[in-house]
Amino acid sequence: MSIAGSLRYLSEDQAKQYAADGFVILRQVFDSAEAAALDCEANALWWRKDLIDVKNIRCRWQNHVETEECTFECFDPVIDISPTMGGFADDRRILDALHDIYGEPACLFKDKLIFKPPGAVGYGLHQDYIAWKTFPRTFVTVLIAIDAADADNGATEVFPGYHKHGSIMPEDGMYHEIPLDKIDLARGVQLHLEPGDVALFDGFTPHRSAPNRTDKYRRQLYLSYNAHSDGGPQRDAHYAYFHEWLRERYAEYGKTETYFR
Repeated sequence: MSIAGSLRYLSEDQAKQYAADGFVILRQVFDSAEAAALDCEANALWWRKDLIDVKNIRCRWQNHVETEECTFECFDPVIDISPTMGGFADDRRILDALHDIYGEPACLFKDKLIFKPPGAVGYGLHQDYIAWKTFPRTFVTVLIAIDAADADNGATEVFPGYHKHGSIMPEDGMYHEIPLDKIDLARGVQLHLEPGDVALFDGFTPHRSAPNRTDKYRRQLYLSYNAHSDGGPQRDAHYAYFHEWLRERYAEYGKTETYFR
């Protein structure tokens, strides 16, 4: 954490909250015109039917909460197909806020656009940190709201303070959901956001999201970073490893004709 008086973007109260809770919400980081640009770009990406395919490991899928129909939900990564999204990932306001958290420059590690369409089930309780050999322990996610997020459409819910304890589940290189009895669920805070708002949370902060039970999308741009001293720029290396990991997971279910485009 940066020392008092050296903050570039966060207030002292915001910096202290992040250190204590493992998350902070920044209101109206992006103005209405910038939020509209994100909205327009997300709309355009939704129609990239040349990319949306169950065999394309760029795409993520969720079951519908009622029908269980497999539904497209996410591009991961996204900035290589969207210079607009890439511009937000490199925005000075984001990088300065991260500098206040790290006390040094940040490097983009991962990027994805989650559409969360009507009926998407959401995600179980987990931490973002996965103990791969090169996965940075300084992992921080920056969530940029394109649409409003609330309880009805499955806003992300974070659990403050647990980031101080590191990994809750085994560090074996696999994704794990956290058993609910390991967390005080009464401490949960839903990240209610408006377009242009930004939330930052630590890679060890437990979080989850409920289903989207509305008839509208809940789109958010997720950008994840590491401190420069924790591996430097490694986005390309991450995705090379991640794609191999995904192919192995798909193959376990007999899906061997995967590709990345």
